[in-house]
Formats: sequence, structure tokens, C-alpha cells
Amino acid sequence: MEIPITSSVINANHSFHSQTRNNESNSNKLTSNMIDNHDFRNGLDSWYANCCDAFVVEEHQGKPCNRHALVTNRNHHWQGLEQDVTTKISCGSSYTVSARVGVSGECLEGEADVIATLKLEYQQLSESDTKFLFIAKTSVSRDKWENLEGTFVLSDKPDRLVFYLEGPAPGINLLIESVLVLCHDTTAPCISTEDENIILNPEFEDGVNNWSGRGCKIALHDSMGDGKILPKSGKLFASATERTQNWNGIQQDISGRVQRKLVYEVSAFVRIFGNKVTGSTIRATLWVQTPDSREQYIGIASSQATDSDWVQLQGKFLLNASPSKVVIYLEGPPSGTDILLDGLMVKHAAKTPPSPPPVIENLDYGVNIIANSNLRDGTSGWFPLGSCMLSVVSGSPRILPPAARDTLGPHEPLNGRCIQTANRTQTWMGPAQMITDKVKLYVTYQVSAWVRLGPGATGPQNVNVALGVDSQWVNGGQVEINDAYRWHEICGSFRIEKQAAKVMVYIQGPAAGISFMVAGLQIFAIRKRDVTLKFDSSNMHGTMVAVKQTRNSFPIGSCISRTNIDNEDFVAFLVKNFNWAVFGNELKWYWTESQRGNLNYKDADELLKLCDDNNIAARGHCIFWDVDNTVQDWVKNLNKVDLTTAVQNRLTSLLNRYKGQFKHYDVNNEMLHGSFYPDRLGQDTRANMFKTANQLDPSTILFVNDYHIEDGCDTRSTPEKYIAQILDLQQQGAPVGGIGIQGHIDSPVGPVVYSALEKLGVLGLPIWFTELDVSSINEHIRADDLEVMFREAFAHPAVEGIMIWGFWELFMSRENSHLVNAEGEINEAGNRFLQLKKEWLSHAHGHVDDQSEFKFRGFPGTYEIVFVMNSKKVVKQFVVDNVDIE
Repeated sequence: MEIPITSSVINANHSFHSQTRNNESNSNKLTSNMIDNHDFRNGLDSWYANCCDAFVVEEHQGKPCNRHALVTNRNHHWQGLEQDVTTKISCGSSYTVSARVGVSGECLEGEADVIATLKLEYQQLSESDTKFLFIAKTSVSRDKWENLEGTFVLSDKPDRLVFYLEGPAPGINLLIESVLVLCHDTTAPCISTEDENIILNPEFEDGVNNWSGRGCKIALHDSMGDGKILPKSGKLFASATERTQNWNGIQQDISGRVQRKLVYEVSAFVRIFGNKVTGSTIRATLWVQTPDSREQYIGIASSQATDSDWVQLQGKFLLNASPSKVVIYLEGPPSGTDILLDGLMVKHAAKTPPSPPPVIENLDYGVNIIANSNLRDGTSGWFPLGSCMLSVVSGSPRILPPAARDTLGPHEPLNGRCIQTANRTQTWMGPAQMITDKVKLYVTYQVSAWVRLGPGATGPQNVNVALGVDSQWVNGGQVEINDAYRWHEICGSFRIEKQAAKVMVYIQGPAAGISFMVAGLQIFAIRKRDVTLKFDSSNMHGTMVAVKQTRNSFPIGSCISRTNIDNEDFVAFLVKNFNWAVFGNELKWYWTESQRGNLNYKDADELLKLCDDNNIAARGHCIFWDVDNTVQDWVKNLNKVDLTTAVQNRLTSLLNRYKGQFKHYDVNNEMLHGSFYPDRLGQDTRANMFKTANQLDPSTILFVNDYHIEDGCDTRSTPEKYIAQILDLQQQGAPVGGIGIQGHIDSPVGPVVYSALEKLGVLGLPIWFTELDVSSINEHIRADDLEVMFREAFAHPAVEGIMIWGFWELFMSRENSHLVNAEGEINEAGNRFLQLKKEWLSHAHGHVDDQSEFKFRGFPGTYEIVFVMNSKKVVKQFVVDNVDIE
């Protein structure tokens, strides 16, 4: 029976009969019960007692009939009631099991387990040809009925399939009131329409039926907090209470109602209550179990919730593999804080139409949008941000900064005037100018200026060209200055993709009390840089020869993750378009040894096998990661001696296991942005990591790897600082073999990227873009940015490979950076990528010369040569390992 509302709290206890009725009602939308005579109305028809006795008990006592099966004279725990379901269960479909069970018997003390199991029998029956698939288990005490619920999916179809209930110890009777086995994706899958919510009882109109607590209790409310908290909509909302862990929350099993390779959008209204916490993050998470018992947690969405109002939680997810069980739940706040939920929607997401090319009118490329940049009119057009003082003085450089010259070419000289900023009491104070009406959406602007610290300043000090875009801060470029006697170039870029009511540019950064000067600030729209690749061919007398490259072996790779390879469409795109791969997380220490001594290489092994099977080379990312918040807790808690041992064990375990299988290793990731290991083990530990890795696997190339090297927006990771770090490692004997530039870039400018490559190129080491991605909500702008980065990388002689940090929507570390939409459609950025790859295939034709030779230049890869010999067309293939062929 359902319990009516008697106060602001509704008891979360419903009878099984109510749940069964609801499940049967919902199942009518899907398919019929796979179990015949599921409630024993026809006695034991279709059921079989396995090596025990069974009969049906009917109790009337003046009430509607209470009927259940009693299984008795049990001598083994596996004895119970079973039913043959061979003809009703399909391979690959998802099934949910829901049963009402109990136990009895004189020898029963405490609780007994009841288990739902499938027996799978194959031809030529023997012990090895019979398998058992566990479905679910529940603990039951005397005189109580419990719900037994679970899901299953068959990866193959046996010759005979038997469903049965078992579990209690010998001598204990098993009671069964009802059994439901429902299919949720048959050969005509019951896929929700785009407007259909797959959450059952989403507004709690049927109490808490279909809902449960994940490690906590749940309750329903019509109000809380002395009537101050009311439902956002409808009459009721739910709470997850008595939470003792941050992962505790309200949940619903959605097994069988979601389908792989479909995008689902999630929306809910949430808030928090109690424990004197006024704000906390609430997350929506999926727990997924696959038929091979692999578990996965998928973050869907997060929102900063408060105790004062409802906030919306929104996100999307996609399942690559067919799951056996899927549960969606809310989690996040600290223990003792209740999670409140007012409605949950999960439905198939409507397809987002492709974004059209942006319309940009009346744009003058290369024209400075800063008013009075030359300061001929004093400080006209400028204003002080904050209480600082502005004045115009002389003595600045008279030429444009190098990055601006590279883009603009010949330009009139500067006049030697600059703005001096004094009386600064905050770091953000400096000269400012409104540029709202001058900035156009989706246009990349380059930033360039000369800056210098005032007299008496001591370094290092950061100077930053910043933009205030409504309430957002945007980085336009920054530089670190260590002296007060020299002018420094500051360069960068930005792009705005949402209409803003106010855009302000200002220069800021040095500590309070330090004056600084700015000269020749340039902000101008840029065109994408064109790079033309030309190939030589020789036209000599003799036989006509045509050469066409069919596969380019220049390394172009992608990040992949274990969950990706369950999606055959993802694998097909990967194998067709990439010849290298790097694992997103599966080789990192916190993944392979999350708990001390418990090694997990299964995911990395499976990814490496995929690469080996498809002739894809693999980079090892990464052996260590020097940023503090990426180090697992057990490593952080080690003393110096134990940490030294753990580092050595990590190197030995990883490098010996995969010796010769990874072409590269990122030895210690992001050493310009973190120093976890040298802070605890000494400054020589980084070099020792390189030395030990080289001793364990001399065949691999050892890389440094860091971000923001190429974009001028991070003073911690300038090319100069990267060079200094590499030289220091080499002086300590570290065999640094390559330079990794991650390439997570916002608004790339060709000359700025090229300048960084030129600086790093002096070291003579191969440079790789190791984690390249670009981001824009507009696919065409994303495509343009990707082309800028690929052309700059491909054209520079020091760059020997490009790895993109994924390509599939919802499986990228940055939003709006994907090349392929979640359900498999290639977008504009993906098409541009494929066009670039096609363009970079080399072609040549000509005649054999008098030395019986045909010379041409081309990229490494596989070629097809066509010529005529003895009046017959001859086609042969050959592979080029070197750029120059003779």
C-alpha cells in the first residue's frame, strides 16, 4: 500500500505489490515477462524443483489471495526453483530481473542470502561446457519479504539457458512470491523517442517507487525547513539523507532503457540542506557494469548547489558498450549534507544542427583597433583602471615587437612614446580602454606590445594584457620580467564567441606599488596563415612515370581510452586516419596503481593490443606526473625512503612490462607546472628518472612534456624556460630525446606558434605536438584553428609528429574540440582534418632520365608507381622511409 502524506516528510517504504504493479505497467511499454506463470497462479506449471521439493502455498484469511512458492528439503545451497528460458532470451539484449523472495526454517538464524542465477549449457556437455552467470543477491531475514533486483546481458547464446533462484544454506526454505524478467532492447529495440523520459516516476508522483538510496536513505517531501523549501515544480521532491560519504545519494537503475552509441541529455533541479553547508558541488554520475563485469563511472554533469535556491544540473552521456547494468545517481556534497532532487530527466538528445560559417562583415585585417595607440594625443582614449595614475613619457622602442612584425610585415615605426602607470595599490590596476564596438565575434585577434617595469622594481614580475568581457576574464598574453632596465615583448591572442555588452582591454600584473610602462599596444584581426607545400620533379627524356602516395607515414596520432574501443565506429575512424596513438589515462600511475601494490595493466594491455593489431605505434603517457593534485593519496603519504622505493618500483614495473612496445615515453609530465617529486626527493630525481628509464628500455625515446609553450599566455612555460629546463636535465646526464608541446591552445596565431618552434628548434631535438586540440562552438572556426596548428607543425622542420587529444564528442578533455559528433557524424573540423591529410599526400610524374633514374621529393609513406614496359602497364608499390628519394 502507498503511504499518504501526513506531514512534510513521506515514508519511503512501499510494498512489493505496488512495485510489481508499476513494473508490469512499465513493462507493457517494453515487452512481456520472460517468465511463465510468474506469480504461481497456475501452481508450479513451467517451474522445476532442482533436487528438492516445492509446492504453492495460498493464504486467504479473509483477504485477497496471498500466494507463493515454498521450496523445501534443500540439502545444498544451489538447490532451488528453476525455469527453462532458452527460447526467450536473446544474445546482446538487456534484461532486468525483479523478484519477491523470503526464507523460513527452524535452523534459520539471522539472515540468509537468496541469489538469482543463469545456467548456460553448451553442446557436448561436460563440466567445462556449463557456465553460471550471477545476476543478483539479497539478504533476507525470517518473516520478511525482500526485493531481489538485477540485470544481465548475454555475450553469446548457449544451447540451453535456465533461470533459477538459489542461495540459502541447507535446511532453510526458500519462498518465492513473484518473478519478473523483462527485456528492454529486443530485435525491435524499445528506444525512447526524443521527447520520452527514460526515468521512471521522475516527479515522485508514485512515491519513491523505482528510486533508492546509494549508501543512504531517501525520503519524499512537500516542504522542508519550516516551509521555506518548496518544490521547484509539481507537489513533491526527494532528499538523500543520512549520508556518510560524498558518493552517497539518490539513484535509479536505468538498465535496459539506455542504448549504446546514443547521446542522452540529463537535466535535474537540485539543492542542498543541513550540516551548516551553504554551497557544495552536486554531480550526476553513471555507474556502468558490462557483461564481463567491468565497472565504469561516468561523470555526466556537475553544478554548484546552494541551500537557498534550486539550481539546474545539465549534461550529456554516451555508452560505447552494451551494458548489463546502468545506474544514474547524484553525489558530491560532504557527509551530513542532504541532496535534494526535484525531478530528473534523461532522454535521447536531439541532434544539434551543424553550425553555419560565421558572417564577418567590414573587417579590416591587420588594422590596430586600439585608439591613440601612438599616444600623440596624450592619454586620450585611455583611462586608469582603479586609483592608479597615467602619464605619457618618452623612451620606448621605435619598432614593432617581433611577433607583430612577423604578422604585419613592413610597418611604420613607433614614435617612442609610452604610457607610464604609477600609484598602483592593486595588481589589477593599469591603463584601460573600451573596445566593445571594435571587437567582432569569431575573429582571432593578435595582441602585441612592449612593456617595461618602472625604476626600483625587483623581479620576477608578470605583466598581462587582459580583457574584461562582461563578467569574464580573458587572457590576451603575458610575460615575466626579471629586471627594470629592459623592454620586453608581450604577445598573445584572443577570440570572443558570445555577444558581450562590454569589452575592456587593460594591462595589469605587477605587484602593488610597482610602476610599469606600455608602448605600441597592437590588437588586430589576423588572416589564417597560408603555407604551400611544393614538390620537385624532373622532366627528362624517356619513359613516362607517375608516382602517387597512397599513405603518408608522417606520424599523426590520437588520444584513445579503453571505453572508446567498445565503439566499433570509433575504432574504424581511428584505424583509417591515424598511425599513432596515446592513452588518455590508462598508463598513468594513478590508474595502474590506484592502491599501493594493486597493479592494474588490463586496460593498457587491451589498448596496446588494438594498436598492435592495426599497426599503430604508441606513445607512453606518462611514467610520472609532477603536478601535486594528480598524485594518488597513498604516494603523497609516503616518507622519503618509501617514496624513493615506490618511484623505482613504478619504473621497473612499467618499463620491464612493456619493453620495446612504446616508441616514446613522457617521463615526468608538466615539470614546468609542478614539482612534487623534486620537492620530496631532491633536485636530481628528475634526471634520475630519465636515466633509469633509459637503462630499463633503451629502445624508447624519452620526452619532456608540457603545455602553453606555444601561445604566449603562461609565464611559467615560456620557450625560454623550457629550453633552460631541458639543458639542466641534459647537464645532469638525463637522456632527453624529444620535446613534447601539448598544444591545448585557445586562439592560435601562426607567427606566435612558429616563433616558439624556432626558439625550441635550436636544441636540435625532435619536437612533437603531443596533445593538440582547439576549441570553438563554431565548427568552421574550430576547423580554421586546427588548420593553423597543423600547417605550422607540418611546415616546421623540427616537428616530427602530431598527436591530437582525441576526436570523438563527449570523450574529449575540452568541450567543443571534437572532430566527430557523439553519434558518428564527421563535423566541419573533422572534414578539414581529412582534407589536410589528403593534401599532404605526395604526387609526381615525369620521365626516366638518361641515367635510368627518376627523382622526386615527397613525404615518407607508401607509394604507387605506374609506368609502361613492353606495351604493358605496370603498377608497383614501394615505401619511402626518407624524405629525399633517389
